[in-house]
Amino acid sequence: MNIRLLPTRPHRFLAAAVTGLLLTGCDDGAPAPPAPTARPTGTLHSPSAPPPATPEPATPTLAATSTTPTTPITPTAPAIPKPTSTRAPSAPGAAEPALGAGLHPLWPFTTPAQVRDWQRAYRERGHQPWHLDADQTALSFVRGYLGFGEIDRIASRSVSGRHARIGVGPSAPEEARRSTAAVIHLVRYGTGPDAPWEVVGTDDTTFTLTAPAYGATARSPLRVGGRITGVDESINVQVRQPSSARPLGTACCVPAGGSEQPWTTTVSYTRPTDEVLTLVASTGGHLTEVERFTVTAIRTR
Repeated sequence: MNIRLLPTRPHRFLAAAVTGLLLTGCDDGAPAPPAPTARPTGTLHSPSAPPPATPEPATPTLAATSTTPTTPITPTAPAIPKPTSTRAPSAPGAAEPALGAGLHPLWPFTTPAQVRDWQRAYRERGHQPWHLDADQTALSFVRGYLGFGEIDRIASRSVSGRHARIGVGPSAPEEARRSTAAVIHLVRYGTGPDAPWEVVGTDDTTFTLTAPAYGATARSPLRVGGRITGVDESINVQVRQPSSARPLGTACCVPAGGSEQPWTTTVSYTRPTDEVLTLVASTGGHLTEVERFTVTAIRTR
């Protein structure tokens, strides 16, 4: 049988003392380590060091753009440089001359309205694109309008802004290829990148038509003249208008020659309907029927 002895009071005092010694420890009298504390989850800052500076926001780096577009790009027409004008700017609301100050339309268009009609047809249907080619316009003027069929060659070309000067001459015989019959002066008529070329006259050297003056108002019969350098020349004069296939009047076979010698004649012509007429004088007969010619503009009102 088991016998359980109950402790007396002195025994209970001794047991309590022993328990206290066990709790305080007995290794060299070192205190027990403190109970661990909870570890914070944030960043710890030392009290002796300043807090770290807030970093600057990073600049976004742009990815390199591919040189190959992902979608088709529609090409645009190059801008056409605006010609430099030496004239003073127009007053507000004033209409700018379609050709330029002092110039008159000879062929193929006679009014700005005709130019706009052609531009509309060209934009819609590509109608008569040769109006945008100064060479073709010059040759069409000489061969189709003036009727000088032997002149079929471009002898020289100078284009500056809205102005072009195209030299023309015959391609046969071989001796005639070394000469220039005339230098046609053309100007862009109207506005926009598709403004067509318009003949306004000729640049003359050894054969001139100075009377009447360019752009003068004229009536029939008309006294005409100029100067010529040549030998055994025979000058013919025509008065033309774009709306008629035939000349309105002619004067034939005016003898002339020498160096810078004057020539003159009188030409009569039927009643015109166009506002601007073409007055043309020509000479030839040595190698071809027309070897040189000169053109000016006269007005009917």
